[in-house]
Amino acid sequence: MVDDTPEPETDASGPLETFRRFFALERDVLVLSLAMFAFSLGFQMTNRFLPEYLVALGASGFVVGLFGTVGNVVSAVYPYPGGAISDRIGSRYALTLFGLVSTVGFGFWLVAPGIGPLSLAGLTVEPWVWIFVGLLLAQAWKSFGLGATFAVVKQATDPSRLAAGFASTETFRRTAFLVGPVLAAVLIGLHPAFTVSFRYVLAVAVAFGVVGTVVQHLLYDASEDTIGGSFAGVAAVRRDLREMPSELRPLLVGDTLVRFANGMVYVFFVLVVTRIYEVGLETTVSLPGVSYAIDLSPAAFFGYLLGVEMLIALLVM
Repeated sequence: MVDDTPEPETDASGPLETFRRFFALERDVLVLSLAMFAFSLGFQMTNRFLPEYLVALGASGFVVGLFGTVGNVVSAVYPYPGGAISDRIGSRYALTLFGLVSTVGFGFWLVAPGIGPLSLAGLTVEPWVWIFVGLLLAQAWKSFGLGATFAVVKQATDPSRLAAGFASTETFRRTAFLVGPVLAAVLIGLHPAFTVSFRYVLAVAVAFGVVGTVVQHLLYDASEDTIGGSFAGVAAVRRDLREMPSELRPLLVGDTLVRFANGMVYVFFVLVVTRIYEVGLETTVSLPGVSYAIDLSPAAFFGYLLGVEMLIALLVM
């Protein structure tokens, strides 16, 4: 007797399955994912090394901590006005604008050492000040564009595949988390002076920013974009906080405390590796008939460590 009962479908999961599903997505989600990969790669190549860059440009430990605080404030504040702007002008033009602004921010980081100290009205503007200016701009696509990226996936994806759409874009974003630090480590290893080698990294980040901006502007189909009539205003944020379900408030408090603890050490971790412990790697790999000397500076070694961290995170997601 033949059993006609259909075999249960196996729910294949993991990074490889997500990559396979990625190429079956709608065009706009595909374009968004490519742009997200480009900008995430730029951020991950640069962000964790910026505290070291600040110190190399003459910043103090207090300035490094202030840099981390400003970055967190920007990440918290930008998404709401970014979403309002996206509703006003449409996702295509919003993401193009945010991409352009972010690329200019990468450019400020790139040219900061060449600007040198400037005297303005009796005050000396140190080169590291331009890192803060670049931060305010570079966060535009990542934080301002948060609402627009969600809108693109929702508009372009069938409701039954909405979760797959978000998962696929997130996987490619996290893949950039893996590739970015390793690529940065390779570039940092090209020159012994960090302020020189890190500018190689920043130049590549600018290039990826340009490519991401052009790709999303030319290939994104804006026909389904919806345009809002006006900005909702800050009152909407206050209303959302007042109307937050009581069950979510403890989660918000807990998440805030965890992020506070993480923020206390996040920007200083690279300095602990590169300046306090000076953890590098110097060894020789011997194979039959050939040997290869490996000499990684602490900054380059830190990049490879970040790559290992992100590889583990990608495999277990």
